[in-house]
Amino acid sequence: MAGPYHFRPMTTADLPQIRRWLALPHVREWWGDPAEQYALVSGDLDEPAMDQFIAATDQGDIGYIQCYDLTAWNSGFGTHPAGTRGIDLFIGEPTMIEGGHGSALIRAFADDRLAQGAPRIVTDPDPANARAVRAYAKAGFREAGMVDTPDGPALLMVRDA
Repeated sequence: MAGPYHFRPMTTADLPQIRRWLALPHVREWWGDPAEQYALVSGDLDEPAMDQFIAATDQGDIGYIQCYDLTAWNSGFGTHPAGTRGIDLFIGEPTMIEGGHGSALIRAFADDRLAQGAPRIVTDPDPANARAVRAYAKAGFREAGMVDTPDGPALLMVRDA
């Protein structure tokens, strides 16, 4: 498995790659309509409560991570400590799927955010997305129950500092 993982802030220069990744079947399956998601992701570049990153290895860019201030979004995730961050991500490069990269880069990213002072990291994969649920669990997240989101029911998963 390639590593270590690097997380660099996303810029407008990354948008063509984001558009390409969102259109790939393995990303579209869980993220939905590529045009709609592209509008949301690109629109969030100027959102102060949202940090966006390109995940990379020494071999190149492999995926996208968004990390947001949970209190700034009406997430429906319940009560969490001040400073809790929510994350969503995908591995865009098809060759990087099913190699243990998901759980490893999730762990590396969460470790970094927790080390910087976030008390908790939460995420909300589709409960039918067994690959994502497994990757988050392997990265130290625990299941905290089902939540209702604008995209439908989701499994709230939590990792504490």
